[in-house]
Amino acid sequence: MADASYPEDLLYHAEHDWARIEGDTATFGVTWFAQDALGEVVFFEPPQVGARITGGEPYAEVESVKAVSDVIAPLSGEIVEVNAALADGPEAINEDPYGAGWMVKVRLADAAEKDALMDSAAYQQTLS
Repeated sequence: MADASYPEDLLYHAEHDWARIEGDTATFGVTWFAQDALGEVVFFEPPQVGARITGGEPYAEVESVKAVSDVIAPLSGEIVEVNAALADGPEAINEDPYGAGWMVKVRLADAAEKDALMDSAAYQQTLS
C-alpha cells in the first residue's frame, strides 16, 4: 500500500477524489485517504468511453474486501479514456493511487468548475 500523500499538483473534491488537469482534459482517481478507507480494492467497474459525467455525481464503482463504493466525479465532462489495466490489476488503486491507479481521463465540459475544488492543503484540512 502507498504511503499517505496528497500531491500539490492535483485538485481535490470533498468526496476524496482528485483531478490532474492538463489543458482541456483531466485525469481522475481516488485519494490516498479514500483507498485507505476502502481497504484492499478487488474490482473496478469503469464507465464507458464517450459517457458524459457530472461533477459531484457517481461515475464508477470500486469493490473492496469491505464494500462496494461509488466513485464521485470531481468535474463534469466526457470520458475519453479508461485505465484498462485496472481490470486485471485493481490493486494499483491501493499501491499507486496517483500514478498507475488513475481511473479515467475526461474532456472537461467547463474548466471553471475547477475553482470549486480544493488544493492539497485545503483538502488535508478536511481530513482532521
